[in-house]
Amino acid sequence: MSKASDTRLPKTVDPYRLAEHDTVLEGDVPLSALSRFRNAVMGFEDDAVCRVKLSFYLDGERRRTVSGELEAPVSLQCQRCMESMGTVLTSSFLLGLVTSDGQARQLPKELEPFLMDEFNADLWLMVEDELLLALPSYPVHDRSECPAKEELEAYEPDGSSEGSEEGTADNPFSVLAGLKKTKH
Repeated sequence: MSKASDTRLPKTVDPYRLAEHDTVLEGDVPLSALSRFRNAVMGFEDDAVCRVKLSFYLDGERRRTVSGELEAPVSLQCQRCMESMGTVLTSSFLLGLVTSDGQARQLPKELEPFLMDEFNADLWLMVEDELLLALPSYPVHDRSECPAKEELEAYEPDGSSEGSEEGTADNPFSVLAGLKKTKH
């Protein structure tokens, strides 16, 4: 996707009409308007937006379907050093639009259900759900860029990021062996 546009993605739409006409919507959703997502990340710039592209269509079984792509710049907390790390979340998804749990259960495996009311779909809610799913479960800086890099290297057997003895890089107990050597 390209840079942010001046077009804001509509909050609600009639997905039935959009699917009947094979409609593609592109636009931005302000990250500050997504409260659940805002609480799940360390932060983002005040004017940060999620760039979104949604394609509404009827699949071969005449199910109302949405394929989408999104990207959003955010700051997450590195789980190694506990410092802020900038990243861009991206996601591609395929959703089946449903109005009940029964319809959701009938969708094929490749379609994730998106529950909406009878006539409208909340696109910002859809985007927020997908952003939450795109969050890494254990975000960490690249090892070479992490502020905790020196502390990590101190636990390596020879003080470097490479194993000093044959096989120590692949051995999960090599750190313990290195600690044992320093105690004697």
